[in-house]
Amino acid sequence: MDFKDLLVKQGFDLNTVMVLRHSPTEAALRKVLPWLAAERPQVFNAYQKAQNPDAEKALMKADIVASFIAEEDEKALFVGLYRRTGSHQITQEQFWAIPENVEMKPFGLGGIKNRDTALWFDLEPVDTYKEWKGRLVVKWPSGRLWWRWAKSNDFPIYAIHEESLLDAEMPSWERLSLTWEDLRVLPTKWKAALRQWRGIYYIFDVKAAKGYVGSACGEENILGRWLNYAASGDGGNIKLKERHPSDFFFTILQRTSPDMESSEIGLLESSGKNRLHTREHGLNDN
Repeated sequence: MDFKDLLVKQGFDLNTVMVLRHSPTEAALRKVLPWLAAERPQVFNAYQKAQNPDAEKALMKADIVASFIAEEDEKALFVGLYRRTGSHQITQEQFWAIPENVEMKPFGLGGIKNRDTALWFDLEPVDTYKEWKGRLVVKWPSGRLWWRWAKSNDFPIYAIHEESLLDAEMPSWERLSLTWEDLRVLPTKWKAALRQWRGIYYIFDVKAAKGYVGSACGEENILGRWLNYAASGDGGNIKLKERHPSDFFFTILQRTSPDMESSEIGLLESSGKNRLHTREHGLNDN
């Protein structure tokens, strides 16, 4: 079966359906775009409301946008259908006055590039097939073009998953590495996992090439501590206040039992500081 068959079944005119496969060139934005699609749909929609000049001209002819996010091996993960209801010109200043765009700027969103103005499209979500959001995977046509007309291309259905892949389970704690910006858009499933864990964490400042060892055993455990950093940038730590949080990477050094006493966790934290020399040569001040 082809994705086009699903569109025809619901009465859509394939001549006016534009299919997008989003794959931001900015690595940080590419990483979090599935999270935004899952939990901050208005932000995701803002991402696709401004297009490059070629796609902009094409989108002016479309009635419906079928939105996908790029997967490996030329696959595409379905996000939803949107109806184009209009458009208007905006300037660079107006682009950055839109809150959703401001939210994406730390992840590398560049705004209107090399133009004084651009079209801002009004894209209204359509309920049709919303139950397949994050579940439906299609094979993308060969070639580098990231937007296609439904009528003249094939989109074979590769799989329909039971659960959404947009907010998949968090990787194992040993492989977890998050930026400060990531902390502010964590998927709900990831928050749930971090909320359960006490442990020792490590913050690495890539610009200073120095690290900080901390512990989490208070309210909401590691999640609570990291959300504090997300809000404050420094978590109240003296040497971190001298640094810029956009240079921080957060990892977990050791995950502990959720009922381990805070005194025991304190000993593990001290051991981590000693072994990684973060007092003498890092960002710990005690």
